[in-house]
Amino acid sequence: MIAIVNYGLGNIQAFANIYKRLNIPAHIASSADELADAEKIILPGVGAFDWAMTRLNESGMREVLDDLVVDQGRPVLGICVGMQIMARRSDEGVLEGLGWIDAEVRKFDEATFTHKTPLPHMGWNDVSPRRNGGLFRDLESDARFYFLHSYYFSPRREEDVLAITDYNGPFTSGARAGHVFGVQFHPEKSHQWGIQLLKNFSDL
Repeated sequence: MIAIVNYGLGNIQAFANIYKRLNIPAHIASSADELADAEKIILPGVGAFDWAMTRLNESGMREVLDDLVVDQGRPVLGICVGMQIMARRSDEGVLEGLGWIDAEVRKFDEATFTHKTPLPHMGWNDVSPRRNGGLFRDLESDARFYFLHSYYFSPRREEDVLAITDYNGPFTSGARAGHVFGVQFHPEKSHQWGIQLLKNFSDL
């Protein structure tokens, strides 16, 4: 059973609807008890880093999440800000992140842009996986995903970079550290490519 973490942020019902159409068991978890038996976890998120961490810390699910992911090794997929709060810290705030991946979240530096590029990064863009199969099975070429962000995930270890995207320079749009996965884009808004990625996660 896949648990979709509901701490007040993210397109929770959209994920549930996709998994229902795929006939893959999933449920929305809004409490520690509803989360406790999860075999896999979706951690959505939208908005600011500190707000997401505050909502998660106040949800009553933080301790159970840490136990499932860190101690029990349950696979987890962070989406957008849900990915960013897996890092240790963010330029966007002052609170500590979950620290599930050795990474920082950084703001796009417009001073390094070689041509005028609007922020936030919003809309469709290519994603280039670093490895075949796994989360990006059947998405190795011609896949496009929907983005909305002004900060990007920056792993300290090159081996944790799972996919890259170019937005006036390359940035990490997918990360993996063991059983911990994250994507900066919104698969629930990315049509057939996003549906395929969510199916792939269920198959890991």
